[in-house]
Amino acid sequence: MYRAMLTVLGPQGWWPGRTRFEVIVGAILTQNTAWTNVARAVANLRQARVLTPRALATLPTPRLARLIRASGYYRTKASRVKRFVRFLRARYRLDLWRMFRVRPSRLREQLLAVPGIGPETADSILLYAGQVPAFVVDAYTRRILERHGLIRPDATYDAVQALFMSRLPPDAALYNEYHALIVAVGKDFCRPVPRCERCPLRRDLEQYRPAAARRFLAFRRKDTKAGKASPSRLPPSALGPWRSALGSACALTPSAATRGRCTRPRRR
Repeated sequence: MYRAMLTVLGPQGWWPGRTRFEVIVGAILTQNTAWTNVARAVANLRQARVLTPRALATLPTPRLARLIRASGYYRTKASRVKRFVRFLRARYRLDLWRMFRVRPSRLREQLLAVPGIGPETADSILLYAGQVPAFVVDAYTRRILERHGLIRPDATYDAVQALFMSRLPPDAALYNEYHALIVAVGKDFCRPVPRCERCPLRRDLEQYRPAAARRFLAFRRKDTKAGKASPSRLPPSALGPWRSALGSACALTPSAATRGRCTRPRRR
């Protein structure tokens, strides 16, 4: 999967943040909204010269909410950003360098204890701001893997994450690019109404999971002819036996990962 996506789409250059703190704020603001809205909110913070831990620590919450209004749910997200900043001040004196020196498993526990930060946001902070090899699982990841017959609809976040991390070398740059490519495929091809014809993963699906490919594509064609929107995933009856086939479909050995990945992203 990784090689197929990278060959067609190329390196994604993600996460688009100028500093570590900007990446963290973006990871909180991107909850339940498109990145274009987050970019506008981040630009407002940058223009107001408050995109630092110390500045946000003293910024009144109502003003912060107004500045990030474009991101949606702005009052809730303003509270979440402020809670993170309070956490950073209480534990690490507003010092991100000090925070990222903590053992990753311990830091992840601490982040998850901050109200409003769930596993996806915590892992985004670890991976994109801290360069910690923590694979990020989002709705695009679930949709693609379900359609490929690699996970059940009720698979937990930790189970999906382990599917990747147990088969890939612990490499933050690889996880970064892999997740960014999944997001690109999910946004442009593996949509709720899928665009399978030009999807970079169609050949990969047909080669490694032919049974799942036949079921999904046939099910999609049936609904299309009937004038219905294609389902976001196959019904349980249409899926074959679940197997951890991600290893054969997308796992990379360390040497293959080195050959196939993009260059390490710039420091933030």
